[in-house]
Amino acid sequence: MRYFAKLQGQKEAVPVDIEPAGENRFKLTHNGKTFLVDALTLDHGAVSMLVDGTSYSVEFDEQGDEVQVSVRGQVTRIDVADERRLRLRAATAGFSVEGKQVISAPMPGKVVKVLVKQGDEVKEGQGLVVIEAMKMENELKSPKAGKVVDLPAKEGTAVEINAKLVVVE
Repeated sequence: MRYFAKLQGQKEAVPVDIEPAGENRFKLTHNGKTFLVDALTLDHGAVSMLVDGTSYSVEFDEQGDEVQVSVRGQVTRIDVADERRLRLRAATAGFSVEGKQVISAPMPGKVVKVLVKQGDEVKEGQGLVVIEAMKMENELKSPKAGKVVDLPAKEGTAVEINAKLVVVE
């Protein structure tokens, strides 16, 4: 099955082909490289993946077409669409985000750096806030070009999962 994945801040989606390769095994082809993936869902919802001999514990949080992926403390948002959905999006002018965008904490942690001020104009993909969680720093980026209209994030404060940090309009 062919999917198209677009990392937050990227302009274009890239094709990713996934084929079954036995029980709990898949062949994943991305950018001309093929990886053998052995995936097993754990009791607590994470997925244990063995990718070409390297082990990863991966957590997924699906929110519509977007998937929030957490690997080794690094959280990445990926917009995923199959070929049919991609064609439907293209017909309706597709992949760009519109309107007010709320950037929330992907996991509980501490705000270690606020990179913008309320009223700042920001570019798509520009860093907004740095969160420390599980001893890893994660820079949260703007999903669109716009203006920072709300900035509840304060350096040094603890935040819960899904806490509103920045609003870009």
